[in-house]
Amino acid sequence: MTTTAQQPLTSGFGADSTAAEVIKGVDLTGTTAIVTGGASGIGVETVRTLRDAGALVIVPARNTEGARNALRELDGVRVEPLDLGDSASIDAFAERFLAEDRPLHLLINNAGIMATPLERDARGNELQFAVNHLGHFRLTTRLWPALAAAGGARVVALTSRGHRYSPVVFEDLNFEHRPYEPFLGYGQSKTANSLFAVELDRRGRAEGVRAFAVHPGAILETGLTRYVDPAALAAAGVVEVDGKRVLNTARRVKTVEQGAATTVWCATSPALDGLGGVYCEDCDISPVVDAETLAESGGLLVLPGVLPYAVDQDAAARLWEVSEQLM
Repeated sequence: MTTTAQQPLTSGFGADSTAAEVIKGVDLTGTTAIVTGGASGIGVETVRTLRDAGALVIVPARNTEGARNALRELDGVRVEPLDLGDSASIDAFAERFLAEDRPLHLLINNAGIMATPLERDARGNELQFAVNHLGHFRLTTRLWPALAAAGGARVVALTSRGHRYSPVVFEDLNFEHRPYEPFLGYGQSKTANSLFAVELDRRGRAEGVRAFAVHPGAILETGLTRYVDPAALAAAGVVEVDGKRVLNTARRVKTVEQGAATTVWCATSPALDGLGGVYCEDCDISPVVDAETLAESGGLLVLPGVLPYAVDQDAAARLWEVSEQLM
């Protein structure tokens, strides 16, 4: 197993940093950004921060009316139709964007679903893998001419510490020969997001396209938990206090402003110039952590760091080839 060089930079930022703080002093005038999932949760804060720094921000959404309503206070943000579970919809969005002959400087693959009941897309792919990974894979590759034309683009893939639930099981991606468990499917899709950034960066660096995988942190003010059984939430350390969901004290909860910070840092920080293909959290490159250390820490999701299989270069190259066949 050959892993990427996960060397923290000591960035000066951390878990408490906000998106507004990490982008301070960065001027994005003349920059075009696409943010999937930009109409809810940390996506809205990501859109707001990039727009305030001067970028033109485009938000693709399946529910365009709902997205426009959620972003109504943000002037100058465009909403376009896109369904990440529908290949024709992805292609149509990409064709419309490419027809503008506009370089794409920032692509933030932020949208996602979590711990859904077993569903499959029209091609038979398990839904979390299909939406979280394959949809963004297709979108990114279709937008490649615009990314290459930017002369220095960044792609940010939203992963999760939940990658620790499962590697990519190449022998049974779609749970056809093993029991389906929602968090195993979620974990596999989040590992895929991380591996995608590794291989995308390797393939894109010659054309100035760099990629980063981001764990935003534990943020409860999102719609991700809407499919999750209460028992599963309790097992993950989420409890009910006064009618609100909170994490136990071993897992710190972030605000949306803090949750968007690592995404914005990876998209815009000069400290990352010339770097890429790494997994980041808390506004820095994460260290690699092994499963034994996690077990000794008292919880799968407690310590920071990325498991080796989520930044394995051979697995990343294999996933790319498989994804080309499946998308």
